[in-house]
Amino acid sequence: GLHAVAAAAGLVAPRLLGDLVEGISRGTSRVTVDRIALLIAGFVVVQAVLVRFAHLASARLGEQVLARLREEFVDRVLALPLSIVERAGTGDLLTRTSRDVSALSRTVRLAVPETFIAVVTAAFIIGALLLVSPLLAMPCLIAVPVLWAGTRWYLRRAPAGYLRENAAYSDITDGISETVEGSRTTEALRQQARRRARTNADIARSYAAERYTLFLRTVFFPVAEIGYVVPVVATLVIGGWFYLKGWVTLGQVTAATLYVQQLVDPVDRLLSWLDELQVGGASMARLLGVAEPAEPTTQSPGRTTESSGPTTESARPAIGSAPPATEPG
Repeated sequence: GLHAVAAAAGLVAPRLLGDLVEGISRGTSRVTVDRIALLIAGFVVVQAVLVRFAHLASARLGEQVLARLREEFVDRVLALPLSIVERAGTGDLLTRTSRDVSALSRTVRLAVPETFIAVVTAAFIIGALLLVSPLLAMPCLIAVPVLWAGTRWYLRRAPAGYLRENAAYSDITDGISETVEGSRTTEALRQQARRRARTNADIARSYAAERYTLFLRTVFFPVAEIGYVVPVVATLVIGGWFYLKGWVTLGQVTAATLYVQQLVDPVDRLLSWLDELQVGGASMARLLGVAEPAEPTTQSPGRTTESSGPTTESARPAIGSAPPATEPG
């Protein structure tokens, strides 16, 4: 509610500025200009105060959600059979309780509230733009195919890519912790070369997984930049042509251009945090998937085999993460 009211307060200034431009073009008195300027300043201050309290409320909510997730993760690990936890390896559990919890913390505290703010603000701005003039909202449609195609392409590939990336981190941590714990045995059996080869292979898989997610970002972000910058220019140019034709007023063109300019920030914020949401989603899948073992499968009458791990994608046969990090074709 606070974010919605703050977004509404931020929409008043462009409308007042449009009225100010229209009034000046018609010879409005100085008293009216001063009154409009004071109103604009007042609504800016109101928006700033509302945004402050809205962010505080979002941060509190995020911390509460994160605290519950941490408690549930510990409860689920303790509820698993000891054999499954031991087969998972120390490195896998360390990665989940450190890197995955940290990534999810950032997502819950920042990405989710910021995404919600962006969606609410964008909805209010579009509504205000339609109230100014539905005709001037048409140039914004230019960005829809570009953003839709780019986002769809990214979302089809990003979840699996980030799961592979997180699984690769688990393999590295697991391999190093095993080497440290069994260092004496490794030296006694002269298996140093084998352990080094394991570490090098894990690093190579992690590098390939990170290269893939980096490739996704280098394609998606430039497309997004084009998608939300073009409507500003289009609104100004096409709106100017509409004004010359007499279909809209100068004040409407001014307000519409400012609203489209305001729309850049929430869309940019939404698309920027979309990447962080993918990372957080992969981390949450790894945390929540710990206590979701598969159903036992019957091998022979009266005999079953123990579940090999949770139903999430798994690189190891125990507590699963993502499949092995291989460069997709």
